[in-house]
Amino acid sequence: MTMAAKPVTLDAASLAEALRASVLAQDFSATIDPQDEGRAIRHFPSIDLAVVAFPERGAPVAANVLFSREHPEGLVADIAPDAGPVRNIRYLADQRDAEGHSIAWRPTSDWSTMDWTPLAGEAGERGGRIVAPYPASLLKLMLLAGVGRLVDQGRAGWWQPLTYAGRERAVSDWVYDMVTWSSNEATSALVTLMHSAGAIRRDGGREVRNELHTLFASLGFTTLRFANTTAEGGWGNGSGSGVGQIQMTAWDTVRLLWWLDPVAPRAPWLRADAPRLSPESRNQAMHALQDQALHQVLSSSALGGVPGWVPGLPARLPGRWLQPDGGLHAGEVSLPGDLRRFATGGEVWFAHKTGNTENYTSDAGIVRGILPRRRHYLIALLSNLGSRYAPHPSCSTTWRIPALGAAIDARMATWLEPHSAPHG
Repeated sequence: MTMAAKPVTLDAASLAEALRASVLAQDFSATIDPQDEGRAIRHFPSIDLAVVAFPERGAPVAANVLFSREHPEGLVADIAPDAGPVRNIRYLADQRDAEGHSIAWRPTSDWSTMDWTPLAGEAGERGGRIVAPYPASLLKLMLLAGVGRLVDQGRAGWWQPLTYAGRERAVSDWVYDMVTWSSNEATSALVTLMHSAGAIRRDGGREVRNELHTLFASLGFTTLRFANTTAEGGWGNGSGSGVGQIQMTAWDTVRLLWWLDPVAPRAPWLRADAPRLSPESRNQAMHALQDQALHQVLSSSALGGVPGWVPGLPARLPGRWLQPDGGLHAGEVSLPGDLRRFATGGEVWFAHKTGNTENYTSDAGIVRGILPRRRHYLIALLSNLGSRYAPHPSCSTTWRIPALGAAIDARMATWLEPHSAPHG
């Protein structure tokens, strides 16, 4: 008679190893790079992955693993018991050249010859350096928090009219579009709001005030930066912001989500007097995150009509975006196929924000089981695996990313729902 394997206890070490093993199992080094004549990617991609699990009994459990061409087997972040900042990683800011192009991710880029700007942290004896990939539209999560804080201070209102590019809409409507289908116009409108309210101020072509940075510092987020935007709503490379000026890491992103999550246990690193969002502002944020249309990264239900579809984190697709024939239409985004089965199926709700450009893909959000499932965890992923690696024009990234999302969720289900039916 064969003895059943003893289940692995959910603790920080076992969670970190599960994340590391899940990444390695996807064989990212075999990803094809069209920018390199269809060869396999020359350098192991940069992947920053963090998870915070909330067991029904016991304290939260957190882990962060980071990969790059310099650390293809992965680094495990050293996280203090109070879930404060990472203690063994020296983060370097992403960079672009004088023409505004991302240069760190070209097939022939040589990191040893590049002049890196420190972002945060120290490597220590058992750590290493990590180039933090640009977060792409995941940056909108930072702006979402900043707008909520502005409203709570009485300097803006959710129903306040805000005019941008000749359109007048309520702040809440701009926020909803910025999050749910990643409207860049809405993002620009809200950047103008931050400037007009005095939360961000420039003088002589230089940023001299940034209350987003003040907020993040008060919350202990050392790697969240939203720098050098303009009063006209500019936040991309062309305006002097973008790559190298806007930064996020997976660990600080999951902690930002922890701060936003209305049902998460108390965040242990926060002081009693740390800023908090009002219930109304938190509800506005969660409403937008829960209605996310772009399930194209860690979850892939929006891509169910794409040839070669690979299931990801098993999230239910919000039905409000589906047309009578089952196709998805949200703002400027349209995706093919009959997706109605994904609006009634799924195992979890995934309140999240994605980001995607040619060189970058990211996704971060709050996962909660659809009853009777009960799992609850936070997840954040930032990477340089952008749309240049996508197998189809509707895809944001390689299918290996949603496959990673599925693998992680299956492991979390085993840990957080030990008596449920097998994950399927």
